[in-house]
Amino acid sequence: MSSITVTPSEAQKHVEETPELNIWEEDYVDWRKRPAVKGRHGGMLAASFVLAVEVLENLAFLANASNLVLYLSKFMHYSPSGSANIVTNFMGTAFLLALLGGFLADAFFTTYSIFLLSATIESLGLLILTLQAHVPYLKPPTCVSNQLGSPCHKVGGGKAVMLFAGLYLVALGVGGIKGSLPPHGAEQFDETTFEGRNKRSAFFNYFIFCLSCGALIAVTLVVWMEDNKGWQWGFGISTLTILVSIPIFLLGSPTYRIKTPAGSPITTIFKVLASAAFNNRKPKSSNNVVISISTSSVSSDSVRDVDEQTPITPIPTQNLEFLNRAAMNNPNHPELKCTLKQVEEAKVVLKIFPIFASTIMLNCCLAQLSTFSVQQAATMNTKLGSLKVPPASLPVFPVIFIMILAPTYNHAIVPIARKLTKSEMGITHLQRIGTGLVLSIVAMAVAALVETKRKNVALKTHMLDSSEPLPISFLWVALQYLFLGSADLFSLAGMMEFFFTEAPMSMRSLATALSWASLAMGYYFSSVLVSVINGVTKACRLTPWLYGRSLNHYHLERFYWLMCILSGLNFLQYLFWANRYTYRSKIAGEQPPFKEQQHKSDLVV
Repeated sequence: MSSITVTPSEAQKHVEETPELNIWEEDYVDWRKRPAVKGRHGGMLAASFVLAVEVLENLAFLANASNLVLYLSKFMHYSPSGSANIVTNFMGTAFLLALLGGFLADAFFTTYSIFLLSATIESLGLLILTLQAHVPYLKPPTCVSNQLGSPCHKVGGGKAVMLFAGLYLVALGVGGIKGSLPPHGAEQFDETTFEGRNKRSAFFNYFIFCLSCGALIAVTLVVWMEDNKGWQWGFGISTLTILVSIPIFLLGSPTYRIKTPAGSPITTIFKVLASAAFNNRKPKSSNNVVISISTSSVSSDSVRDVDEQTPITPIPTQNLEFLNRAAMNNPNHPELKCTLKQVEEAKVVLKIFPIFASTIMLNCCLAQLSTFSVQQAATMNTKLGSLKVPPASLPVFPVIFIMILAPTYNHAIVPIARKLTKSEMGITHLQRIGTGLVLSIVAMAVAALVETKRKNVALKTHMLDSSEPLPISFLWVALQYLFLGSADLFSLAGMMEFFFTEAPMSMRSLATALSWASLAMGYYFSSVLVSVINGVTKACRLTPWLYGRSLNHYHLERFYWLMCILSGLNFLQYLFWANRYTYRSKIAGEQPPFKEQQHKSDLVV
C-alpha cells in the first residue's frame, strides 16, 4: 500500500474521458487513483457501504468486549477487579490506536487502505482467541470452588501470552478501523453545499444507529451463544463477521471518493509551535514582520463587496495571537517559516483540545458499562419470566433506546431546532456533548443508589458470601445503562461531527479519531482510579473499596458517588471552554482563505 498520487497526464486523460461531468476537488481520487468525479463518486450510496460495514465491525468487537470480563474471571481465573482492569486496558488501547489509524490515513495511506489492513489484523487476533477458547489445554484447568484438589490458578506462561497476543491484535485492528471508517464515510459528502453538510450530519447520526445495530446483535445472540454454547462460538462468529465485512466494503469501491494523503499534520503543528516560540523571544521589528498582513477585523459584508477578480490577502485570526508570529520572516532560520494556512490549522487543533479533554471523564463513566455494571448484574436475578438473560446482555436496553432516538433526533428534533434557532445546525455540536455530560452525572448518581439497594438486599437476606443470585431483579441496573447509553448517543455523535468539521482538511481522520481516543483515556482513567482508590484506602488502614473476589464486599456505591462528583466538576470546566469556543463556518465563496465567518458556540444547558 503506497500513498496515492495523481499525475497531471492521468487527470487530463480522465477529464477527456468524462467531459460531461465535473471533477471533484483535486484532493480526491477514486479507488483506481484517478480524479474523483462529481455525480459518479461519493454521496449517500457510497456512505451506505460504510454504514453496513459498521454494523458488522461493531458486532465483532462488542460481542466479546461486553462479556470479556466474565470470560476472564470464569475461565482465566482473574479476580473481579483484575478482570475489570484487563478489559478497560484492552478497550482503552483499541480506542487509543484509532489515533494511529487516523494519522496513517491522513499522512501516508488512505482511509480505504487502512480499513482493509486493519480488518485483516483484527480477524487474525480473533482467530487466535477462537483457537484458545476451543482447545482445552490452551486454557488453565477448570476451577471448582470448595474442593481441596482443585485450586484456582490464574492463566500464565504461554497461555497468557496467547491470550494477550490475540486481544491486542484485535485492539490494533479495531483501532485502525475506528480511525479510518467514520472519516471515510464523512468524506463522501460535498461540504460546500447545504445539502452536503446536512447529509454528512445525518451520516454521523446513522453511523451511531448502525453501531447500535451491531451492538444489539452482539449483546443478545452472540452473548447467549458464549454463555450457553461456549466462548469458541462467540469468538468464531466475530471472526466470520469481520471477514464478511471486507468484501462488503470492497463492493462499494466504484462509488467511493478517497481523500489523498497530505503528509504528516503533526510535523506542521510542531513546526508552528517552534517557530512561534522562537519568534516571540525576539523583539518585534520592521525587518521580520509579515508583509501585507493586517490584524484588523474584516466584516463578511466587506468581503462580499470585493470584486471576484481582486486578490484577497489572507488575514490571521485574533485568537491565539502569539502563534501569528510563526509566519514572520526569519532570515537566520528560514526552515521555521510557516504559512498562514499552517498557523491557522495549528490554532484550530489547539482550540479543540480543551473540549477533547473535557469528554474524558464522561467516557470514564461509560467504561463502567463493560466492567462493574456487568458484574453487578451477574450477582442479581437475571430471569424475565422463564427466560434467563445473560448479564452481558444488559446493554440491550440503551442500544434499543439509541436505535429509536437516533432517527428521531435526525428527522424530528433537528428540523424543529433549526426552525426555532434559525440556524443551519439547530443544535450545536457542543450542546450535544454538554447534554451527554449531564446525562453521565445522572447515570452515576443512579448507579450509586442502585448499588446501595443491591447491597442492602444481600445484607438483609444474609447472602453477602453466597454465590447464589440475590432476590433482586437485574432490571434495576438497567437504569444506569439507559442514562449512560443516552449520554453515549449525544456525546459520541457530537464529538465525531465536531472534530471532523472543525479540523483542518489535512488531518480530519486524525481529528475524528480523537472521539475514540477520548474513550481510551476514559477507560485508562477508570483503571487508574480503581488502583488509586484501593491504594489510598489501604494506606489509610481501611478496607480497600474495590478489592476481593466477591463484589458484595466492595464499596462500589462510594466509587460511583465519587465518579458523580468528578463528573460534576468536569462539567463546570467544560462550560468554561465551550462558552468561549468559536466555530469555524465553512460557507463557500463568502470568506477569504483563512479569515472565516465565525460565531460563538452559545452553549445552553
